[in-house]
Amino acid sequence: MKKTPGSTGHRQLHVNVKTAGKRKPSSTQWLARQLNDPYVMMAKKDGYRCRSAYKLIEIDDKFNILKPGSVVIDLGAAPGGWSQVTTQRIKGGTLIGIDLQEMEPIPGATLFRHDFMAEDAPALLEKELGGKKANVVLSDMAAAACGHTQTDHIRILALCECALDFAINNLEKGGSFATKMLKGGAEHELLILIKQHFKIVKHFKPNSSRKDSAEMFLVALGFKGK
Repeated sequence: MKKTPGSTGHRQLHVNVKTAGKRKPSSTQWLARQLNDPYVMMAKKDGYRCRSAYKLIEIDDKFNILKPGSVVIDLGAAPGGWSQVTTQRIKGGTLIGIDLQEMEPIPGATLFRHDFMAEDAPALLEKELGGKKANVVLSDMAAAACGHTQTDHIRILALCECALDFAINNLEKGGSFATKMLKGGAEHELLILIKQHFKIVKHFKPNSSRKDSAEMFLVALGFKGK
């Protein structure tokens, strides 16, 4: 049986964090959540840079999209958790990641510090592909939250659309696409477009995704070709 947080039978100690100095109550709440998050603890133990690594692990365990020798593009790669998981699973494959934030090197990965939404970003990645097509395009991109649910939903939907456009232009036939999005009701047209280009499209919420989050993932399999 696969080990998951809380499955050891030992009661996890809760860490209380007091508001101190100039720290805002919201910052205190975030810190407390981080200190008491079992996936944050697991990430430290397992050597992953962030808890989101387990989201990709769950996605791949269910849909088997990361195969040895695959060519994978990781959009919104920082701090590198998804890239770490990918390089472990594609064994001898190619991983190209891009993010606006700087990332520490990862063995077996080519990482670019660049804004994927910049006009020249797709050409940069395509040049690195060297004429090859990708087997998988991953997107864990997220826009900075403003706190207004519908606005945040529309912003991340725009990122999903750009990631999908890149996938359509750079995936080989039969390839896979996985992207993060937020529930919000405005994704109907995006779903129609994805279903036009892929044989199977699934919604998936990993156990490692926080229960109070509107975050979910779309996993598209069997790219039909451009």
